[in-house]
Amino acid sequence: MTQQPTTSDLRPTDPPTAGAAPSAYAAAGVDIEAGDRAVELMKASVAATHRPEVLGGLGGFAGFFDASALAGYRHPVLATSTDGVGTKVAIAQAMDRHDTIGQDLIGMLVDDLVVVGAEPLFVTDYIACGRVVPERIAGIVSGIARGCELAGAALLGGETAEHPGLLDPDEYDIAGATTGVVEYDRILGADRVRPGDVVIAMGASGLHSNGYSLVRHVLLEQAGWALDREVPELGGTLGEELLVPTRIYARDCLALADATEVHAMSHITGGGLANNLARVVPDHLTVRIDRSTWTPQPIFSLVQQVGAISQPDIEATLNMGVGMVALVPAGNADETLALLGARGVASWACGEVREAGAEDGGRVILQGRHTA
Repeated sequence: MTQQPTTSDLRPTDPPTAGAAPSAYAAAGVDIEAGDRAVELMKASVAATHRPEVLGGLGGFAGFFDASALAGYRHPVLATSTDGVGTKVAIAQAMDRHDTIGQDLIGMLVDDLVVVGAEPLFVTDYIACGRVVPERIAGIVSGIARGCELAGAALLGGETAEHPGLLDPDEYDIAGATTGVVEYDRILGADRVRPGDVVIAMGASGLHSNGYSLVRHVLLEQAGWALDREVPELGGTLGEELLVPTRIYARDCLALADATEVHAMSHITGGGLANNLARVVPDHLTVRIDRSTWTPQPIFSLVQQVGAISQPDIEATLNMGVGMVALVPAGNADETLALLGARGVASWACGEVREAGAEDGGRVILQGRHTA
């Protein structure tokens, strides 16, 4: 595990002498001691994510993962994904709560990976900040570690970079990457999708980590709402709702693919349900989604009503209460719903794959109205 406090590989060989003048680097705004303290605070969180294949401990220049574990695969294919959490970090910073945003990062990473059928093996993270506050960095990493535990992935390495002058002291951004493995003949995707397949929706925990530029513009800038505003429709404050962490589906999707036939999956992120689902719809097919099969959480209607946003615009930006979908043969739909239900995942059949008409090839069409 590499979790360095700065982007430099040059580290002091001896601790500073008590009472000595600050180093030139400290005078420039980079606090190496604070970085070292952050590493100490995050050690337990990181260690909790380690799989048996992880070699070594925290603080080296590179993380090690024993690839002999892949010997049990007939034809292993590595898959990788990289992402961030966008402007949701602005909410965490404004509320001075940093222990959930890391789970959002892992959700964006591993659930992009799992849609092809790949098991996430390990994650590396990157935190850029204006000033290293050890407790804040440790809080961020604790959320990352929590997400890794939920996904079954090891937090293998990372970097904390202090950027004084580029970022304000209390500003930060996070990003990461994940690597996974899947058998070649079990890769899921558009080539497996067939007419008659049923679309199984999996409920989102809320906004997840997409569309926050729109949400912040509508509720915070246009409407002028404060994050500590109590919103009866939300059952709490606006800030609490906006920080609800992204649901992580990785283990549920892998269990589903192991137990029954799945043709494709789609992670519903930026661009909404139709645009993301269309990525796994072949050109000769179309998908029709029935909005009446579910009711989005109140936050979605709140943003739409306060911002006077059209249905096409809101659906092209937010997930509208669906975080993941699976396309399965019609004969496997009931089994799929039962398995997901047993795992505590709210799920329902929301649409069907059909042969495409003259103008519908590769399209996802949303019809009907959401139930109240």
